[in-house]
Amino acid sequence: MADKLSHFDAAGQAHMVDVSRKAVTDRIAVAEGHITMTLETLALVTEGRATKGDVLGIARLAGIMGAKKTAELIPLCHPLPITKVTVDLTPDPTLPGVRISATVKTTGQTGVEMEALTAVSTAALTVHDMVKAVQKDMEIGGIRVTLKDGGKSGRFENQ
Repeated sequence: MADKLSHFDAAGQAHMVDVSRKAVTDRIAVAEGHITMTLETLALVTEGRATKGDVLGIARLAGIMGAKKTAELIPLCHPLPITKVTVDLTPDPTLPGVRISATVKTTGQTGVEMEALTAVSTAALTVHDMVKAVQKDMEIGGIRVTLKDGGKSGRFENQ
């Protein structure tokens, strides 16, 4: 299978993919995930009673920062000129918890799926960090790419 994976050379060694011959195109990726918690913890978050501050606002900023740092965290990711990052955190009492969505855009030679996934992951980890004092058994899950567009492979939707 190594010959079918772009991050491995013919000898099976990991390498950074050469994107120098790829066309520069507008690219977008959307990822989602969630963090589950009790209704009591969710109320603490939504009512602004967390002792560490505005949980959702700080997690939003952390997600944006995470997207910008992806190449520093994931060894074979290319550093990209990100043109836009949005991170939305939506409290959902039916979960119960917070649903997280990130959209990342660039104009470049490779996609931004990893940046969108990193944004969601970082935002979820930040929510966990900010309220772990009141609930230690929260769960982060469902992190996945829901949309990727641009480049040679075209559009991918995962609804």
